[in-house]
Amino acid sequence: MNINIITIGTIKEKYFTDAIKEYTKRLKRYTNLKILELPEEKLGQNPSEKNIEQTLDKEADNILSKIGERDYVIVLAIEGKNISSEQLAETIKDKQVEGYNTFTFIIGSSYGLHDKVKKRADYKLSFSKMTFPHQLMRVILLEQIYRAFKINTNEPYHK
Repeated sequence: MNINIITIGTIKEKYFTDAIKEYTKRLKRYTNLKILELPEEKLGQNPSEKNIEQTLDKEADNILSKIGERDYVIVLAIEGKNISSEQLAETIKDKQVEGYNTFTFIIGSSYGLHDKVKKRADYKLSFSKMTFPHQLMRVILLEQIYRAFKINTNEPYHK
């Protein structure tokens, strides 16, 4: 099984990179994990709606070019479905049974994701109605993917 995480922007903060390294190490026994950091398009101070739309469109083209035809795509979006850890584990297990071998999770920039990325998604996932920094979301997502594997293999960790 393959897990891809496509994300806009890089992480510089050591506390985030350390957490990402730890979950990456933990996940190695369950999956082939790839994290692809795509460049964040630069916007000036106080960008217009048109500038934001153009930027998201450019980022979307870059994201979509990295998704495989047979990938099961899950975008993180505030308007997505809010589910439990057990439901995420069940979704992954069910989709594997349906023949999906690659799951691609997408985390947008601070301005979100263009609608064409959301339309490509097989599933829209929300962790909360609250807004989180995308650097923190990467850590939270990795932890939840790890938790899903622990749940699906009946191993201790999940409480």
